[in-house]
Amino acid sequence: MKAAWLERYGKGEVRQTVGERAAPRLGAKDVLLRVSVAGVNPLDNMIAHGEVKVLVPYKTPLVMGNECVGVVEKIGPSVTMFKQGDRVYARLPLNRIGAFAEYVAVDEAALALTPDYLSDEEAAAIPLTALTAMQALDLMRAEPGKTIFISGGTGSFGAMAIPLAKARGLTVITNGSGKNAGRVMELGADRFIDYRKEDYATALSDVDYVIDSLGGAELEKQFSILKRGGKLVSLRGGPNKAFAQRIGASPIMRLVFGFVNRKYDAMAARNGQTYDFIFVHSDGRQLAEASEILAGLEVHPSVDGVYVLEDVNAALQKVAGGGSRGKTVIQIQ
Repeated sequence: MKAAWLERYGKGEVRQTVGERAAPRLGAKDVLLRVSVAGVNPLDNMIAHGEVKVLVPYKTPLVMGNECVGVVEKIGPSVTMFKQGDRVYARLPLNRIGAFAEYVAVDEAALALTPDYLSDEEAAAIPLTALTAMQALDLMRAEPGKTIFISGGTGSFGAMAIPLAKARGLTVITNGSGKNAGRVMELGADRFIDYRKEDYATALSDVDYVIDSLGGAELEKQFSILKRGGKLVSLRGGPNKAFAQRIGASPIMRLVFGFVNRKYDAMAARNGQTYDFIFVHSDGRQLAEASEILAGLEVHPSVDGVYVLEDVNAALQKVAGGGSRGKTVIQIQ
């Protein structure tokens, strides 16, 4: 089968090799998926740079790609939830990625039926970001009637997080470039802050929850808008001791994470707030729940760039450059 794989970790632009690979083996609970479109994410570049080796120690050569949509080609003998011909999608299990390929074997527990109203390109934009939003909201135990700030909500993550947060009865505030304000408000945001005209750190206060998609210096600003006892979940800040405990990491890793990112816990402790880091995992049941919400609202994710597999490196560079107005995807077949 044709696929794109990582030969070795590196810094800067790490180019993928495109060529022929052996088709994946099918386990008893696996579905063999004929991939039509794969989503491209910042996570793919992070993996190539070795930034997640401490969480998932991938061995190279590694077929890349974390999410996809496709059609069930074959099922393992113990599969009960799907049949040949089903159109499905998934955030692939952390230890078995490989969406940048014509075929991928996926545990059925990671899969959900793709909503009929979505094109394959749109569907490929959903699993990873929708599950990240769902898992972040679960982690902070978000309650209806409270307020959430989603930083940088004009990209592909915001397109999922905003309607899913609204569906839980939250008041949603986000920020970004003013040219995207209309699209974001249509997704359900209650307030949009144009970063060129207004600083959210001075415009907001006493927010109940924050989902941070920016990291770095923005984290301290986001803690400043949280109310006392508020909760912040970060996609970029880095794992802490609580994260290590949650994933069942070894005592040594708990100490390491607790030491390396102790500054975030210290920021939170000043006002009785909490800091959590999230690294999204596959969950077909949760993806099906998100799919139902999105289908009810007929949310169409923005697709900002469509590439073919031979141009995978250009797609990864586009994502690395930032400034996207939606998801970058790769047509596989």
